[in-house]
Amino acid sequence: MKLMVFDVGGTEIKYSVMDETLVGRDGGSVPTPMTDQEDFIETLYALYAPHKDEVEGIAMSLPGFIDSVNGVCLGGGALHYNKGQKVAEPLSKRAGCPVHIANDGKCAALAELKSGALKGCRNASVYIIGTGVGGGLIINGEILNGMHFTAGEYSFLRLSNADWDDPGTTAGMICSTTGLMDLNRRMTGFSTDPLMNGRQFFDKVNAGDPASLNVLKRFCRQVAMHIANLTILLDLEKVAIGGGISRQPVLTETICECLDELYSNPGHYFDPALPRTEVVKCRFGSEANQVGAYYYYRMAME
Repeated sequence: MKLMVFDVGGTEIKYSVMDETLVGRDGGSVPTPMTDQEDFIETLYALYAPHKDEVEGIAMSLPGFIDSVNGVCLGGGALHYNKGQKVAEPLSKRAGCPVHIANDGKCAALAELKSGALKGCRNASVYIIGTGVGGGLIINGEILNGMHFTAGEYSFLRLSNADWDDPGTTAGMICSTTGLMDLNRRMTGFSTDPLMNGRQFFDKVNAGDPASLNVLKRFCRQVAMHIANLTILLDLEKVAIGGGISRQPVLTETICECLDELYSNPGHYFDPALPRTEVVKCRFGSEANQVGAYYYYRMAME
């Protein structure tokens, strides 16, 4: 089965034509429209049109709370014009083919479960470090959607006892690339370029810059504490780290070091006999959402 697959993010739309080999071809990326849904649908159609005679349908990964059964974006995510709106139906009418949509974190989890780093796991998770923190939960060998399709929305979890209204206490602000860059600015006295991105930061880390290494350790400790909490709650066998910065081996290595420290210094209210998860890198990396969208489409059409 050959499909047009889209990975829609808050910044760009990545696309390709994919078949059973799970290798995308004729791919690329374009900026994500931030105007309205009509512009969004037309942008997707323009990418699909050159391939309409060779593909059977469209599979799409989207941010937000996605009702993949009815093709509706219920809320959340960066594309506010899709909130509460049908997405699959208007694109299907425009393109004249079947369309299936699913949440980006759940797509990544399905890709890793089917043929990636989480294959064979009963309880596991992907942990996507991006602009926010994406997540997908595998419970009893299946993707957990939840009654309201919000299972695995890690960005909204509070990681401290501070004011509930303070967005700075959420995982999305603390354990994301956004949080990493903010932490870097704060720990270096705001002396670094406020426009520094993750690639530039890791260039300094890999060059052995002491200040950057200190920032990374502090950041990874926060991520490790979040993963430890999820493991205590759900008895996770593995957690696969994804997102753009997961390409940096030092990220996963440092998260594992921080988990080692947490478990070797458990404190009075932590039982070291509690389960310890294995932290690995996502196999599919930045392509996981497209691969997962492909799998979701096939499952829905079977």
